Amino acid sequence: MLELYPEIEPFHSEWLSREQLDENNQHEIYVEQCGNPDGIPVLFLHGGPGSGCRPGHRRFFDPARYHIILFDQRGCGRSKPNGELRHNDLPHLIQDIEAIRDHLKISKWMLFGGSWGATLALAYARDHSKNVISMILRGTFLGRREDIDWVYGAGGASKIFADGWHDLQQLVPAGANLLDSYFQLLQDDSAETRQQGG
Repeated sequence: MLELYPEIEPFHSEWLSREQLDENNQHEIYVEQCGNPDGIPVLFLHGGPGSGCRPGHRRFFDPARYHIILFDQRGCGRSKPNGELRHNDLPHLIQDIEAIRDHLKISKWMLFGGSWGATLALAYARDHSKNVISMILRGTFLGRREDIDWVYGAGGASKIFADGWHDLQQLVPAGANLLDSYFQLLQDDSAETRQQGG
């Protein structure tokens, strides 16, 4: 069985400011760089949406060969404000990826994404193919109606991951639409309620 590369720490981390992203929004994006700054640039795109990057995500790449870039998408992980939904959509996320590439002065890079991260990689490559060397996609989620229904409906993932499905339903009234209910939780005035929903 193949093993992940050893644990590593970032050689640089920062938040891209509102001005670096889009002066008309409130988001600040957490970005970290690991591995070889002169290596092949690879951007890790986390799943979710809503989860953020973890230290284990750095371990997919040989740190001697790759310049590993990770970032927490808008409203996720260490990006600020956490759980914020305004100006948090696919066009803004694609714009953030380009802002990161420009900020780091990278002409072309690899994309590595799983689940929602694969969706985001495909959308970015559609709009900015000239900036993409290659892509590694795993657990691809295309965001089609049938994909959303399989993950959040009562027939697909709920049958395979019954315990996780049970946990997911704990904050939702019985019989309520799961996505609509979580969307309402994420827009609640209470920060505590928003955190529960995220």
